[in-house]
Amino acid sequence: MPIDAMIVVQLALLGLVSGFMAGLLGIGGGMILVPFMTAFAVSAGVEPELALKVAIATSMTVIVFTSMSSVRAHHKRGAVRWPIVARLAPGIVLGAMAASLGVAALLRGAVLYFIFAVFVGFSATQMILNRRPSPSRQLPGALGLTGTGAGIGFLSGLVGAGGGFISVPFLVWCNVPVHNAVATSAALGFPIALANAAGFIISGQGIAGRPPYSWGLIWLPALAAVAACSVLTAPLGVRAAHALPVAQLKRVFALILYVLAFYMLRKGLALV
Repeated sequence: MPIDAMIVVQLALLGLVSGFMAGLLGIGGGMILVPFMTAFAVSAGVEPELALKVAIATSMTVIVFTSMSSVRAHHKRGAVRWPIVARLAPGIVLGAMAASLGVAALLRGAVLYFIFAVFVGFSATQMILNRRPSPSRQLPGALGLTGTGAGIGFLSGLVGAGGGFISVPFLVWCNVPVHNAVATSAALGFPIALANAAGFIISGQGIAGRPPYSWGLIWLPALAAVAACSVLTAPLGVRAAHALPVAQLKRVFALILYVLAFYMLRKGLALV
């Protein structure tokens, strides 16, 4: 069954917007992709609970491509803290695989909606409060960073985001300048997305009711349309991120998170 052409156009536009936001805020675009992609999957005939899981899996796979584009632009500006990426990555991979291989498949769609809304809303609040970190606060040691990475990877896998909603506030809290935090978060999006995509391919095999042309839980037409467009606009978002003042960057980040948290909360309540 061919995919509706209008859905492809909408997915392409979504890719343009999410790519820009991924570069601007280091969030991988997933928090924008998941709500809209869920609606598109439902319009293609997928049951709402499964549609959310398909959207999370596809969003994660899109972030594989988006992160490469935005990280390249951030790296050219010398903004990525690669030692931090290397220390967080092992835990991230473990947490991401745990979420995508089992937990997300077991949770009802309504629960996933609520998880998305709560953590996104929490992240927005942290950015709005703008609590100044202690001048002496630094990144934790190897064990602490592994645990933090596992938490970032696990929660990202549950909500289909690149981890920026946790990693950016965490890095800022540890006295990493916000522009470096955004750039480093964008780099962390790659191992998060890759590990989760692999898990969703495995865990989605044999599930009935998936949209046509799916690989596991990944919806391939949506992946192609969104990824092809998002990589075009991610560098533009990076340019905007380096041009905006820190306070304005935080307000933009928080506003988007609040809107999406409210939207997903309403969707979850509708499934109860």
